Amino acid sequence: MGVFPMAEGRDDPEVFWVDPKHRGIIPLDGFHLSRSLARTIRREPFQITLNRDFAGTVAACADRDETWINDTIFDLYRQLHQKGHAHSLELWEGAELVGGVYGVTCGGAFFGESMFSRRRDASKIALAFLVAHLKTCGFTLFDTQFLTPHLASLGAIEIPRAAYHVLLDNALEIQADIQGHPLPDAYSVAQRSTQTS
Repeated sequence: MGVFPMAEGRDDPEVFWVDPKHRGIIPLDGFHLSRSLARTIRREPFQITLNRDFAGTVAACADRDETWINDTIFDLYRQLHQKGHAHSLELWEGAELVGGVYGVTCGGAFFGESMFSRRRDASKIALAFLVAHLKTCGFTLFDTQFLTPHLASLGAIEIPRAAYHVLLDNALEIQADIQGHPLPDAYSVAQRSTQTS
């Protein structure tokens, strides 16, 4: 239906539904990967995994002064993950989880929930790998919920609710599988460079 849950804060037990008038999305053919970030990716500073530590990724996303991820949301998304509907992409430095993103899949839509970064460019690298992987797996919509300056710098745009629902309806008709292909290698992700820096 295109709505998503949030809480006012970590300690607020209530959850409410959000349906923004304008929606943030990353066009899968419009991700901006700077040349400097492409060079970083080619150096392969992190190991990239899918669904290796979903709970750890959500916990890291909530580990900030203010968060909308309360215990109720944490538990519900963990249940969605156990049922195969929520997924995480993680970045590792040795045994340490240093970046990642998680979200929900439905049809050909990926609903990005949150991301975190404990190393320079880690969240950008996570998104670069995720966008490349979603395209390979047949997804057509990457919903970011809101548009932030960080996401805009990577090619995210904001569209009206009605336009979003058209994209969503089309995506829901597709049977994409985020686990249907192996993650892309660093070289193929770096080749997606679309802008200079």
